[in-house]
Amino acid sequence: MSSYKIATKCIQSGYKPKNGEPRILPICQSTTFKYDSSEDLAQLFDLTKAGHMYTRISNPTVSAVEEKITDLEGGVGAMCTSSGQAASFISVLNICKAGDNIVALINIYGGTVNLFAVTLKQMGIETRFISSQMSEEEIHSNFDDRTRLVFGETLANPSLDILDFEKFVAIAHSHKVPIIVDNSFATPILCRPFEYGVDIVTHSTSKYMDGHASVVGGVIVDSGNFDWTIDGKYPELTTPDDSYHGLIYTEAFGKAAYITKARTQLMRDLGSTPQPMSAFLLNLGLETLHLRIVRHSENALKVAQFLENQDCIESVNYPGLESSIYHSLAQKYLKDGMSSGVVSFVIKGGRERATKFMDSLELAALVVHVADARTSVLHPASTTHRQLSDKQLEAAGISPGFVRLSVGIEDSDDIINDLSQALKKSSK
Repeated sequence: MSSYKIATKCIQSGYKPKNGEPRILPICQSTTFKYDSSEDLAQLFDLTKAGHMYTRISNPTVSAVEEKITDLEGGVGAMCTSSGQAASFISVLNICKAGDNIVALINIYGGTVNLFAVTLKQMGIETRFISSQMSEEEIHSNFDDRTRLVFGETLANPSLDILDFEKFVAIAHSHKVPIIVDNSFATPILCRPFEYGVDIVTHSTSKYMDGHASVVGGVIVDSGNFDWTIDGKYPELTTPDDSYHGLIYTEAFGKAAYITKARTQLMRDLGSTPQPMSAFLLNLGLETLHLRIVRHSENALKVAQFLENQDCIESVNYPGLESSIYHSLAQKYLKDGMSSGVVSFVIKGGRERATKFMDSLELAALVVHVADARTSVLHPASTTHRQLSDKQLEAAGISPGFVRLSVGIEDSDDIINDLSQALKKSSK
């Protein structure tokens, strides 16, 4: 881990060119790599020697980006994936099997709710959804001896609830299980969850890390701080892996046991592989992350303040607002209280007016994406969270008039003027 400030890490970490080598990160567009002897390759497959054997498992371009993200988050290792969904899936499957259960916050991204409630269920892994509004006694009642982890989001998508790290880290660790947190919206520029006791961090790198809506991807980052040997709860990491001739991850890789297993077993078998070109594009986004996320946050606060003063708006969710119930947590956990570029609000008139408002926007685009340089808008109840039941939507804080606005880095006056004219048109 470098000693540079985080803004410098965005640019300098990961790739260190030697004399005469390319100044910017090269794209190693190769599926395979040459070795001088059979023994060299055998050692790679036995995990006794570092190196790249096949791009499905690792690649020099991808590795450089993984090293940069590891440095940004302050972990011991990272593994990039083909999407944020793949990162969430592997982060759980790495330490869960049929018969186990996990505890997850209900306000997480709708696609992750589906992943946990449907796909994991089909694999025999139960998800117990909880709300941050529950009493601690009620939350604790969801744990038993087969609970393997807690999953939440730093800034929930799209409700923007802030996870109280102090509270949920304490709850998870009291049951001797790790807590996994999706840090996509905050990014390590605004929040480094490991500093608050979180064990594993995931990202949809398709969001602010890329920042230009150019490439889908995800990443898992390991803090290296959780004791996987505790009470024999994680045999996946502490007992022999027959596919590597009896290797035991905690003995062979110590603090990096979790992320090593994720790569050498699950990435090997599932093949949720990021491509070298994708990693190259992600790296370009990371180089300006520290600049963009500040502008996103500044613009979003101005937009939220504007919306808060409109009679046609029922409520505005943005932790940067002093009126937000999450304002104190934003000040506690997010750098200078900056709360990223996503603002959610409820427009009076329900789904019909929300639709008319969005269709009237001229600068902001209606897209199935969030967190890139351009301002965009979406109606979660009818799109990203469409598969959720009315009860699940309500629990996630999504009403018929709920709109998710991803504030870009354009001039804030132009963004606000666009919102103003669309609100006027939708009232007719």
